[in-house]
Amino acid sequence: MTLPTVEIETAPNPKHAVIWLHGLGADGHDFEPIVPELVDRAWPALRFVFPHAPVRPVTVNGGMPMRAWYDIAGGEIAQKQDEAGIRASVAHLGELIAREQARGVAVENIVLAGFSQGGAIVLAGGVRHAQKLGGIVALSTYLPLAGKTEAEVAAANRAIPVFMGHGTVDPIVPYRLGEMSRDALQRLGYAVEWHGYPMAHQVCAEEIADLRRWLGKRLA
Repeated sequence: MTLPTVEIETAPNPKHAVIWLHGLGADGHDFEPIVPELVDRAWPALRFVFPHAPVRPVTVNGGMPMRAWYDIAGGEIAQKQDEAGIRASVAHLGELIAREQARGVAVENIVLAGFSQGGAIVLAGGVRHAQKLGGIVALSTYLPLAGKTEAEVAAANRAIPVFMGHGTVDPIVPYRLGEMSRDALQRLGYAVEWHGYPMAHQVCAEEIADLRRWLGKRLA
């Protein structure tokens, strides 16, 4: 069953889509306000799809149930990764991509975006997707299952453009972990456009402006 979503269309009959995954404990409404700040009026019609993650107990938060793409065992987020949860969310992402295709959006016109946990899922899912996608936007995040990525990447997305932005003083997902993920992707041949910003675990106006430029190239 496809996850419930919040959707915004910038104009009727969109032939481009951005599937945007929220962070831990948030929901699909979290990045709704970014749409008017991000979108250039010159762009073609876009459908933004903001799915709600499933509710599950999260170990690092005392087992409290919340919306999460996968479980996190402790403060060292890259350790003891919830591989089953990550792969289940990658499968959910695949269903969302297929639904956009069924609605008339060509797969190469689909950009995957995500913040924090959501960014981890779009990185993991995007490089493994069997059909060529339009791009990946990964904000304040890291590459999960890094050791298994090389063996599992899909040939179709070997050249997928990747935008990564990260706060230099992020207390949740360390900046260094973001850099290590960037380096791992670059070693595999991915073209990563990397940006660091003087901020914590958040999004800033400068980042949105950089992302607008990057997305504009994909939509031109």
